[in-house]
Amino acid sequence: MGYQSNALKGLTWMSGFRVFTRLLAFVKIGVLARVLSPSQFGVFGIASLILALLEILTETGINIILVQSKRSIEEYLDSAWVVSIIRGTVISLLIIISAPFIVNFFNSPESLPILLFMSLVPFVRGFINPAEIVLQKELRFGSEFWFRSVIFFVDACVSIIVALLTHSVYALVWGLLAGAVFEVVLSFILFVQRPRLILHREYFSELFHKGKWITAYGIFNYIAENGDNIIVGRVMGSANLGLYQMAYKISILPISEISDVVSRVVFPVYTKISGDKERLLKAFSKTIASMSIVSFVVGLLIFVFPKEIILVFLGDKWLAAVPVLKILSLYGVIRTIAGPASALFLALEKQNYVTIMTSIRFFVLAISIYPFVLTWGLVGAAYAMLLSTITEMPVILYFAYRVFKK
Repeated sequence: MGYQSNALKGLTWMSGFRVFTRLLAFVKIGVLARVLSPSQFGVFGIASLILALLEILTETGINIILVQSKRSIEEYLDSAWVVSIIRGTVISLLIIISAPFIVNFFNSPESLPILLFMSLVPFVRGFINPAEIVLQKELRFGSEFWFRSVIFFVDACVSIIVALLTHSVYALVWGLLAGAVFEVVLSFILFVQRPRLILHREYFSELFHKGKWITAYGIFNYIAENGDNIIVGRVMGSANLGLYQMAYKISILPISEISDVVSRVVFPVYTKISGDKERLLKAFSKTIASMSIVSFVVGLLIFVFPKEIILVFLGDKWLAAVPVLKILSLYGVIRTIAGPASALFLALEKQNYVTIMTSIRFFVLAISIYPFVLTWGLVGAAYAMLLSTITEMPVILYFAYRVFKK
Protein backbone atom coordinates (compact mmCIF):
# COMPACT_ATOMS: atom_id res chain seq x y z
CA MET A 1 0.00 0.00 0.00
CA GLY A 2 1.42 3.41 -1.00
CA TYR A 3 1.88 6.39 1.26
CA GLN A 4 -1.20 8.12 -0.18
CA SER A 5 -3.44 5.19 0.70
CA ASN A 6 -1.88 4.90 4.15
CA ALA A 7 -2.17 8.63 4.75
CA LEU A 8 -5.77 8.80 3.52
CA LYS A 9 -6.76 5.86 5.67
CA GLY A 10 -5.01 7.38 8.67
CA LEU A 11 -6.52 10.81 8.10
CA THR A 12 -9.99 9.27 7.91
CA TRP A 13 -9.60 7.48 11.23
CA MET A 14 -7.80 10.32 13.03
CA SER A 15 -10.24 12.91 11.70
CA GLY A 16 -13.04 10.72 12.97
CA PHE A 17 -11.30 10.59 16.32
CA ARG A 18 -10.98 14.37 16.43
CA VAL A 19 -14.60 14.90 15.45
CA PHE A 20 -15.76 12.52 18.17
CA THR A 21 -13.48 13.88 20.87
CA ARG A 22 -14.11 17.52 20.02
CA LEU A 23 -17.86 17.06 20.03
CA LEU A 24 -17.49 15.46 23.43
CA ALA A 25 -15.06 18.22 24.48
CA PHE A 26 -17.53 20.93 23.44
CA VAL A 27 -20.20 19.23 25.54
CA LYS A 28 -17.74 18.97 28.42
CA ILE A 29 -16.61 22.60 28.16
CA GLY A 30 -20.19 23.80 27.61
CA VAL A 31 -21.34 22.10 30.82
CA LEU A 32 -18.30 23.04 32.89
CA ALA A 33 -18.28 26.68 31.69
CA ARG A 34 -21.80 27.05 33.09
CA VAL A 35 -21.06 25.20 36.32
CA LEU A 36 -17.59 26.57 37.06
CA SER A 37 -16.36 30.18 37.04
CA PRO A 38 -13.47 31.70 35.03
CA SER A 39 -11.54 31.90 38.29
CA GLN A 40 -11.97 28.16 38.88
CA PHE A 41 -10.79 27.44 35.35
CA GLY A 42 -7.81 29.67 36.05
CA VAL A 43 -6.92 27.67 39.17
CA PHE A 44 -7.04 24.45 37.17
CA GLY A 45 -5.07 26.21 34.43
CA ILE A 46 -2.22 26.92 36.87
CA ALA A 47 -2.07 23.25 37.91
CA SER A 48 -2.19 22.16 34.26
CA LEU A 49 0.65 24.52 33.36
CA ILE A 50 2.89 23.05 36.04
CA LEU A 51 2.06 19.46 35.11
CA ALA A 52 2.74 20.16 31.44
CA LEU A 53 6.00 21.97 32.26
CA LEU A 54 7.35 19.11 34.34
CA GLU A 55 6.28 16.55 31.74
CA ILE A 56 8.19 18.53 29.12
CA LEU A 57 11.28 19.03 31.28
CA THR A 58 11.48 15.28 31.80
CA GLU A 59 10.43 14.28 28.27
CA THR A 60 12.52 11.38 26.97
CA GLY A 61 11.17 11.24 23.42
CA ILE A 62 10.68 7.48 23.74
CA ASN A 63 7.55 7.33 21.59
CA ILE A 64 9.14 9.29 18.74
CA ILE A 65 12.27 7.13 18.87
CA LEU A 66 10.22 3.92 18.84
CA VAL A 67 8.43 5.09 15.69
CA GLN A 68 11.70 6.22 14.04
CA SER A 69 13.57 2.99 14.82
CA LYS A 70 13.74 0.21 12.26
CA ARG A 71 14.10 -2.32 15.11
CA SER A 72 11.25 -4.14 16.83
CA ILE A 73 9.82 -2.28 19.82
CA GLU A 74 10.24 -5.40 21.98
CA GLU A 75 13.95 -4.62 22.19
CA TYR A 76 13.24 -1.26 23.85
CA LEU A 77 10.11 -2.16 25.80
CA ASP A 78 11.58 -3.00 29.22
CA SER A 79 13.89 0.01 29.33
CA ALA A 80 11.18 2.33 28.03
CA TRP A 81 8.75 1.21 30.76
CA VAL A 82 11.27 1.58 33.56
CA VAL A 83 12.19 5.07 32.34
CA SER A 84 8.48 5.96 32.12
CA ILE A 85 7.82 4.83 35.71
CA ILE A 86 10.82 6.74 37.05
CA ARG A 87 9.78 9.83 35.09
CA GLY A 88 6.19 9.72 36.38
CA THR A 89 7.35 9.33 39.97
CA VAL A 90 9.81 12.21 39.67
CA ILE A 91 7.16 14.51 38.19
CA SER A 92 4.75 13.70 41.04
CA LEU A 93 7.38 14.45 43.67
CA LEU A 94 8.40 17.68 41.96
CA ILE A 95 4.78 18.89 41.92
CA ILE A 96 4.42 18.17 45.63
CA ILE A 97 7.72 19.82 46.54
CA SER A 98 7.23 22.89 44.34
CA ALA A 99 3.52 23.44 45.13
CA PRO A 100 4.06 26.09 47.86
CA PHE A 101 6.41 28.09 45.63
CA ILE A 102 4.00 27.89 42.69
CA VAL A 103 1.16 29.14 44.87
CA ASN A 104 3.26 32.13 45.97
CA PHE A 105 4.39 32.88 42.41
CA PHE A 106 0.84 33.07 41.08
CA ASN A 107 -0.51 34.50 44.36
CA SER A 108 -3.20 31.79 44.23
CA PRO A 109 -3.52 29.91 47.56
CA GLU A 110 -6.60 28.07 46.25
CA SER A 111 -4.31 26.29 43.75
CA LEU A 112 -2.44 24.34 46.44
CA PRO A 113 -4.91 21.45 46.98
CA ILE A 114 -5.46 21.13 43.22
CA LEU A 115 -1.72 20.88 42.64
CA LEU A 116 -1.33 18.18 45.29
CA PHE A 117 -4.24 16.20 43.84
CA MET A 118 -2.88 16.66 40.30
CA SER A 119 0.40 15.02 41.37
CA LEU A 120 -1.33 11.62 41.20
CA VAL A 121 -1.90 11.92 37.44
CA PRO A 122 1.74 11.66 36.20
CA PHE A 123 2.46 8.90 38.71
CA VAL A 124 -0.32 6.75 37.26
CA ARG A 125 0.59 7.62 33.67
CA GLY A 126 4.11 6.37 34.29
CA PHE A 127 2.82 2.77 34.36
CA ILE A 128 1.26 2.88 30.88
CA ASN A 129 2.55 0.04 28.69
CA PRO A 130 4.85 1.59 26.02
CA ALA A 131 3.71 -1.15 23.62
CA GLU A 132 0.68 0.97 22.75
CA ILE A 133 2.94 2.94 20.37
CA VAL A 134 2.76 -0.07 18.04
CA LEU A 135 -0.58 1.28 16.81
CA GLN A 136 1.11 4.36 15.38
CA LYS A 137 4.29 2.61 14.26
CA GLU A 138 2.38 -0.03 12.27
CA LEU A 139 -0.17 2.50 10.93
CA ARG A 140 -3.06 0.76 12.70
CA PHE A 141 -5.10 3.94 12.81
CA GLY A 142 -8.47 2.21 13.17
CA SER A 143 -7.39 0.47 16.36
CA GLU A 144 -5.86 3.70 17.64
CA PHE A 145 -9.16 5.48 17.02
CA TRP A 146 -11.07 3.13 19.31
CA PHE A 147 -8.31 3.00 21.90
CA ARG A 148 -8.00 6.77 22.27
CA SER A 149 -11.73 7.44 21.97
CA VAL A 150 -12.63 5.18 24.87
CA ILE A 151 -10.02 6.79 27.12
CA PHE A 152 -11.20 10.30 26.25
CA PHE A 153 -14.82 9.27 26.80
CA VAL A 154 -14.02 8.07 30.32
CA ASP A 155 -12.16 11.34 31.08
CA ALA A 156 -15.01 13.55 29.82
CA CYS A 157 -17.79 11.58 31.50
CA VAL A 158 -16.09 11.53 34.90
CA SER A 159 -15.37 15.29 34.70
CA ILE A 160 -18.96 16.15 33.77
CA ILE A 161 -20.56 13.88 36.38
CA VAL A 162 -18.33 15.07 39.22
CA ALA A 163 -18.78 18.74 38.19
CA LEU A 164 -22.58 18.44 38.17
CA LEU A 165 -22.55 16.74 41.56
CA THR A 166 -20.01 18.95 43.31
CA HIS A 167 -19.66 22.22 41.29
CA SER A 168 -15.98 21.85 42.14
CA VAL A 169 -12.87 22.41 40.04
CA TYR A 170 -11.66 19.03 41.31
CA ALA A 171 -13.92 17.51 38.65
CA LEU A 172 -11.33 18.32 35.98
CA VAL A 173 -8.59 16.48 37.86
CA TRP A 174 -10.85 13.50 38.56
CA GLY A 175 -11.40 13.22 34.81
CA LEU A 176 -7.66 13.21 34.09
CA LEU A 177 -7.00 10.65 36.80
CA ALA A 178 -9.79 8.35 35.64
CA GLY A 179 -8.50 8.52 32.06
CA ALA A 180 -4.95 7.72 33.21
CA VAL A 181 -6.02 4.69 35.27
CA PHE A 182 -8.17 3.40 32.43
CA GLU A 183 -5.31 3.77 29.91
CA VAL A 184 -2.93 1.80 32.14
CA VAL A 185 -5.43 -1.05 32.41
CA LEU A 186 -6.23 -1.06 28.68
CA SER A 187 -2.55 -0.93 27.67
CA PHE A 188 -1.92 -4.23 29.46
CA ILE A 189 -5.14 -5.92 28.38
CA LEU A 190 -4.99 -5.11 24.66
CA PHE A 191 -1.27 -5.48 23.85
CA VAL A 192 0.51 -8.82 23.96
CA GLN A 193 3.91 -7.18 24.44
CA ARG A 194 4.35 -6.91 28.21
CA PRO A 195 7.25 -4.90 29.67
CA ARG A 196 9.32 -6.07 32.64
CA LEU A 197 11.07 -4.03 35.33
CA ILE A 198 14.46 -4.42 33.68
CA LEU A 199 16.72 -1.59 32.51
CA HIS A 200 19.02 -2.56 29.62
CA ARG A 201 21.98 -0.16 29.60
CA GLU A 202 22.51 -0.38 25.82
CA TYR A 203 18.99 0.66 24.93
CA PHE A 204 18.81 3.20 27.74
CA SER A 205 21.91 4.94 26.34
CA GLU A 206 20.42 4.98 22.85
CA LEU A 207 17.14 6.40 24.10
CA PHE A 208 19.00 9.10 26.04
CA HIS A 209 21.29 10.05 23.14
CA LYS A 210 18.48 10.37 20.58
CA GLY A 211 16.05 11.89 23.00
CA LYS A 212 18.12 14.87 24.15
CA TRP A 213 17.09 17.00 21.13
CA ILE A 214 13.47 16.01 21.63
CA THR A 215 13.72 17.07 25.27
CA ALA A 216 15.19 20.43 24.26
CA TYR A 217 12.49 20.87 21.61
CA GLY A 218 9.81 20.07 24.17
CA ILE A 219 11.12 22.64 26.64
CA PHE A 220 11.28 25.42 24.07
CA ASN A 221 7.90 24.43 22.63
CA TYR A 222 6.26 24.39 26.05
CA ILE A 223 7.49 27.85 26.96
CA ALA A 224 6.69 29.18 23.48
CA GLU A 225 3.12 27.92 23.79
CA ASN A 226 2.60 28.58 27.50
CA GLY A 227 4.79 31.57 28.30
CA ASP A 228 1.81 33.80 27.65
CA ASN A 229 -0.28 31.86 30.19
CA ILE A 230 2.45 32.12 32.80
CA ILE A 231 2.79 35.89 32.42
CA VAL A 232 -0.98 36.47 32.24
CA GLY A 233 -1.51 34.40 35.39
CA ARG A 234 1.33 36.18 37.18
CA VAL A 235 0.46 39.74 36.15
CA MET A 236 -3.34 39.65 35.75
CA GLY A 237 -4.55 36.89 38.09
CA SER A 238 -6.35 33.56 37.75
CA ALA A 239 -9.67 35.00 36.49
CA ASN A 240 -8.00 36.69 33.50
CA LEU A 241 -5.94 33.55 32.95
CA GLY A 242 -9.17 31.56 32.72
CA LEU A 243 -10.53 33.97 30.07
CA TYR A 244 -7.30 33.93 28.10
CA GLN A 245 -6.92 30.15 28.15
CA MET A 246 -10.46 29.63 26.93
CA ALA A 247 -9.89 32.02 24.02
CA TYR A 248 -6.63 30.23 23.24
CA LYS A 249 -8.29 26.81 23.19
CA ILE A 250 -10.85 27.99 20.66
CA SER A 251 -8.31 29.85 18.52
CA ILE A 252 -6.02 26.86 18.05
CA LEU A 253 -8.74 24.76 16.44
CA PRO A 254 -6.83 24.96 13.12
CA ILE A 255 -3.81 23.49 14.95
CA SER A 256 -5.45 20.95 17.23
CA GLU A 257 -8.09 19.80 14.76
CA ILE A 258 -6.06 19.88 11.55
CA SER A 259 -2.32 20.13 12.09
CA ASP A 260 -2.13 17.72 15.02
CA VAL A 261 -4.29 15.15 13.25
CA VAL A 262 -2.28 15.32 10.03
CA SER A 263 1.07 15.34 11.84
CA ARG A 264 0.19 12.23 13.83
CA VAL A 265 -0.69 10.43 10.60
CA VAL A 266 2.11 11.62 8.32
CA PHE A 267 4.96 11.18 10.83
CA PRO A 268 5.03 7.35 10.63
CA VAL A 269 4.25 7.54 6.89
CA TYR A 270 7.12 9.99 6.28
CA THR A 271 9.38 7.69 8.32
CA LYS A 272 8.63 4.74 6.05
CA ILE A 273 9.39 6.72 2.84
CA SER A 274 12.23 8.83 4.25
CA GLY A 275 14.75 7.20 1.91
CA ASP A 276 12.96 8.46 -1.22
CA LYS A 277 13.30 12.27 -1.21
CA GLU A 278 11.27 12.79 -4.38
CA ARG A 279 8.36 10.81 -2.99
CA LEU A 280 8.73 12.54 0.36
CA LEU A 281 8.67 16.00 -1.23
CA LYS A 282 5.52 15.15 -3.15
CA ALA A 283 3.81 13.92 0.02
CA PHE A 284 4.92 16.94 2.06
CA SER A 285 3.81 19.44 -0.60
CA LYS A 286 0.34 17.91 -0.81
CA THR A 287 0.04 17.93 2.96
CA ILE A 288 0.95 21.60 3.29
CA ALA A 289 -1.31 22.69 0.41
CA SER A 290 -4.41 20.90 1.67
CA MET A 291 -3.86 21.96 5.27
CA SER A 292 -3.37 25.61 4.36
CA ILE A 293 -6.75 25.76 2.65
CA VAL A 294 -8.69 24.06 5.43
CA SER A 295 -7.00 25.95 8.27
CA PHE A 296 -7.62 29.27 6.52
CA VAL A 297 -11.35 28.55 6.32
CA VAL A 298 -11.55 27.52 10.00
CA GLY A 299 -9.46 30.50 11.12
CA LEU A 300 -11.55 32.90 9.05
CA LEU A 301 -14.76 31.70 10.71
CA ILE A 302 -13.23 32.24 14.16
CA PHE A 303 -11.93 35.69 13.18
CA VAL A 304 -15.26 36.88 11.74
CA PHE A 305 -17.60 35.40 14.35
CA PRO A 306 -15.73 35.41 17.69
CA LYS A 307 -18.63 36.84 19.71
CA GLU A 308 -21.14 34.39 18.32
CA ILE A 309 -18.82 31.44 18.94
CA ILE A 310 -18.27 32.44 22.57
CA LEU A 311 -21.98 33.01 23.21
CA VAL A 312 -22.97 29.67 21.74
CA PHE A 313 -20.32 27.51 23.40
CA LEU A 314 -19.41 29.35 26.61
CA GLY A 315 -22.06 31.90 27.54
CA ASP A 316 -22.07 35.67 28.02
CA LYS A 317 -19.80 35.72 31.08
CA TRP A 318 -16.88 34.89 28.74
CA LEU A 319 -17.44 37.79 26.31
CA ALA A 320 -14.36 39.64 27.57
CA ALA A 321 -12.33 37.10 25.60
CA VAL A 322 -13.69 38.25 22.18
CA PRO A 323 -10.82 40.65 21.17
CA VAL A 324 -8.23 38.10 22.31
CA LEU A 325 -9.90 35.38 20.26
CA LYS A 326 -9.77 37.46 17.07
CA ILE A 327 -6.01 37.94 17.28
CA LEU A 328 -5.28 34.37 18.31
CA SER A 329 -7.31 33.06 15.36
CA LEU A 330 -4.53 34.42 13.10
CA TYR A 331 -1.95 32.71 15.30
CA GLY A 332 -3.78 29.41 14.88
CA VAL A 333 -3.79 29.61 11.09
CA ILE A 334 -0.09 30.48 10.78
CA ARG A 335 0.98 27.82 13.30
CA THR A 336 -0.79 25.12 11.33
CA ILE A 337 2.18 24.69 8.97
CA ALA A 338 4.60 23.92 11.80
CA GLY A 339 3.02 20.56 12.58
CA PRO A 340 3.74 18.79 9.27
CA ALA A 341 7.15 20.47 9.11
CA SER A 342 8.06 19.04 12.52
CA ALA A 343 6.78 15.62 11.44
CA LEU A 344 8.97 15.82 8.33
CA PHE A 345 12.12 16.74 10.23
CA LEU A 346 11.51 14.10 12.91
CA ALA A 347 10.94 11.43 10.26
CA LEU A 348 14.38 12.30 8.85
CA GLU A 349 15.84 12.24 12.40
CA LYS A 350 16.51 15.98 12.21
CA GLN A 351 15.46 16.63 15.80
CA ASN A 352 17.90 19.53 15.92
CA TYR A 353 15.93 21.34 13.19
CA VAL A 354 12.74 21.10 15.23
CA THR A 355 14.57 22.34 18.33
CA ILE A 356 16.09 25.34 16.54
CA MET A 357 12.87 26.52 14.89
CA THR A 358 11.00 26.22 18.19
CA SER A 359 13.73 28.06 20.08
CA ILE A 360 13.32 31.02 17.70
CA ARG A 361 9.63 31.20 18.56
CA PHE A 362 10.50 30.91 22.24
CA PHE A 363 13.03 33.76 22.24
CA VAL A 364 10.71 36.15 20.40
CA LEU A 365 7.92 35.39 22.87
CA ALA A 366 10.28 35.74 25.84
CA ILE A 367 11.33 39.21 24.69
CA SER A 368 7.88 40.53 23.85
CA ILE A 369 5.35 38.93 26.21
CA TYR A 370 5.93 40.89 29.42
CA PRO A 371 6.01 44.42 27.95
CA PHE A 372 3.07 43.58 25.67
CA VAL A 373 0.94 42.35 28.59
CA LEU A 374 1.83 45.41 30.69
CA THR A 375 0.89 47.69 27.80
CA TRP A 376 -2.19 46.01 26.28
CA GLY A 377 -3.28 43.38 28.81
CA LEU A 378 -4.78 40.14 27.44
CA VAL A 379 -4.70 41.52 23.90
CA GLY A 380 -0.97 42.16 24.29
CA ALA A 381 -0.40 38.50 25.17
CA ALA A 382 -2.20 37.52 21.97
CA TYR A 383 -0.06 39.93 19.90
CA ALA A 384 3.12 38.45 21.41
CA MET A 385 2.03 34.94 20.42
CA LEU A 386 1.23 36.08 16.88
CA LEU A 387 4.61 37.82 16.53
CA SER A 388 6.50 34.73 17.72
CA THR A 389 4.91 32.40 15.19
CA ILE A 390 5.39 34.86 12.30
CA THR A 391 9.11 34.97 13.14
CA GLU A 392 9.35 31.17 13.15
CA MET A 393 8.06 30.75 9.58
CA PRO A 394 11.23 31.77 7.66
CA VAL A 395 13.25 29.28 9.72
CA ILE A 396 10.84 26.45 8.86
CA LEU A 397 11.00 27.30 5.16
CA TYR A 398 14.80 27.40 5.22
CA PHE A 399 15.10 23.97 6.85
CA ALA A 400 12.58 22.50 4.42
CA TYR A 401 14.71 23.89 1.56
CA ARG A 402 17.84 22.30 3.06
CA VAL A 403 16.12 18.92 3.30
CA PHE A 404 14.98 18.89 -0.32
CA LYS A 405 17.57 21.01 -2.14
CA LYS A 406 19.42 18.00 -3.58
